[in-house]
Amino acid sequence: MKTAFVFPGQGSQFVGMGKGFADALLDEAGQVLGFDLKKICFEGPEEELKKTEITQPAILTVSVAALGLLKIKPDVVAGHSLGEYSALVAAGAIGFRDAVRIVRLRGKFMQEAVPVGEGAMAAVLMPPRDRLAEICAQVGNVQPANLNSPDQVVISGKKEAVEEAGKKLKEAGAKRIIPLMVSAPFHSQLMEPAAKKLKDVLSKITIRDAQVPVVANVTADYVTSADQIRDLLIKQVTGSVLWEDSVKKMIADGVKMFVEVGPGKVLSGLIKKIDPSAEVRTYDEVKG
Repeated sequence: MKTAFVFPGQGSQFVGMGKGFADALLDEAGQVLGFDLKKICFEGPEEELKKTEITQPAILTVSVAALGLLKIKPDVVAGHSLGEYSALVAAGAIGFRDAVRIVRLRGKFMQEAVPVGEGAMAAVLMPPRDRLAEICAQVGNVQPANLNSPDQVVISGKKEAVEEAGKKLKEAGAKRIIPLMVSAPFHSQLMEPAAKKLKDVLSKITIRDAQVPVVANVTADYVTSADQIRDLLIKQVTGSVLWEDSVKKMIADGVKMFVEVGPGKVLSGLIKKIDPSAEVRTYDEVKG
């Protein structure tokens, strides 16, 4: 029975995450970053933890700490957006300290790419999948950002374009459009300035071939070579997260159990919607 470790992305954070098992690693991450990440994770305030450049290293650190508790080994790893960096640490492709630095800068670059209020994201429930790309292209300045499950996608882009696309998707049969409380239009072409800055940072970081296959967000296919990993991480900033296709790929190749490694249970819920027969666990259920 093949096992996949999956790592959550932004939005899974909560004040108090990592207590009792992530203390030492949060201290180490704090030394790398130059501020007390552990205090923010454990005590908040929530508004501070929700800042993108803090959220990203915080979730990565707690996820890697949870990984260290597991006694089983994965056959494949994957992560949702930010979670892809946690997956790459798990696969031995990126060192923990380098990953902490990268995701902090990634969050900073993404935040700076678009002035606050100009961009937006919205979840589309029960989307008309056959019309999704067409409607986004028709409106312009908006694109599918996260293809999460059969009944949930997220669109991202300029605020007015996201609102217009939401209306058209509702008219085409979507059940509901939910504006997301995010600080920037992630995984859209508006993130191109962030992608360029991240490319420069990644060019100076040691990336190794992955020791475990990683299913990449932007291709929903396996990647192991260091050069390809670097290239796909840059494309991921502006590209769509093909989460549903990634999960289907792993299931088709024999994965029977998914273990969500990190805070929250967002991915567990999505995986069950993609395939109700999939066995899904969280790290605390299998750590012993």
